[in-house]
Amino acid sequence: MDKNYYCVIMAGGIGSRFWPVSRNAMPKQFLDILGIGKSFLQLTYDRFARIVPAENIIVVTSQSYVDLVRRQLPQLAAENILAEPYRRNTAPCIAYASTKIRAVNPAATMVVAPSDHFISNEALFVDTISAAMKYASEKDELFTLGIDPTRPETGYGYIQCNMKQSKTIDGNIAYKVKTFTEKPNRELAKVFVESGEFLWNSGIFVWNVSAICSALAKWLPEVFTLFNDGDRYYGTPQEQDFITRIYEECPAISIDYGVMEKTSRAWVFQASFGWSDLGTWESLYLHAAKDSDRNLVKCTDTMIDSTSGCVVISQEKDKLVVVKGMKDYLIVNTDDVLMICPRDDSKFKEILADLAVNEKSRFM
Repeated sequence: MDKNYYCVIMAGGIGSRFWPVSRNAMPKQFLDILGIGKSFLQLTYDRFARIVPAENIIVVTSQSYVDLVRRQLPQLAAENILAEPYRRNTAPCIAYASTKIRAVNPAATMVVAPSDHFISNEALFVDTISAAMKYASEKDELFTLGIDPTRPETGYGYIQCNMKQSKTIDGNIAYKVKTFTEKPNRELAKVFVESGEFLWNSGIFVWNVSAICSALAKWLPEVFTLFNDGDRYYGTPQEQDFITRIYEECPAISIDYGVMEKTSRAWVFQASFGWSDLGTWESLYLHAAKDSDRNLVKCTDTMIDSTSGCVVISQEKDKLVVVKGMKDYLIVNTDDVLMICPRDDSKFKEILADLAVNEKSRFM
């Protein structure tokens, strides 16, 4: 395993779209939503431990979640948990991790990934990431991974490939990036998929530390200059005070918008390892195993009859869950919330908005 390979796992989100199971105090990356005995964060760590030396895996999270990371990943060194005092989107997160890694190893090559993805073919995933990292270690290009779209999904961003500029890297095709589009409406998403020029934006990035620092300095100097002086603080007792101070000044901006949409060095690897950003109940429903009536059921004891296309989940082990005569509904039971609503994402978003309006934010 290459000692110059590093992985940065972004684990600071609040995961509101999996409410009421995911809460502000225990967001989805720390939950075993798949019911397999490991949280999303633990699965992500295990996946990258096959590519990157364990001592080079870094988790960036909110200060509020540092203890959760420690409990779930006790093997992670304390200095490998980077605590963000405020949510500032992905560019400051990446600037922090990149400059800290650069201070330790200027020859590093990094993969940056969210903590809550579902990967169905992990062997192919490992091969694809390894190929991208090998190439990025030798070239000052900025890579993102694009996923072959299987439907006109409106919950994902899209990357348009320049079909006239491509290269083959260890059997993987990479295209020059033409455009980025954030979460289009259904009509536009349909056009994207039918064109054959667009890939889903996975939010996974690969680059060498010199290339990303140079890109940040050029395209986001207002962010990069804040972190560029970190060498004198990183690894010292003053590091957290330094980070708190500069995060107060740091704008909230994504790496896509701040760098990848502007640089001429952006490339997208076309990936087919089976991927989903399990960001919603609907995305979980699409990928999880279901019974013969297309129900996703995770309960200890049930009586389900004349019901189809439903998500039925209960966290109370001693409760009998009875469902009869329902179709395409979301039924989620926790110790303090019972939610019953159509499986339609738009209806679920209305519920989240209504919580604040009806002064129920204590349940978030």
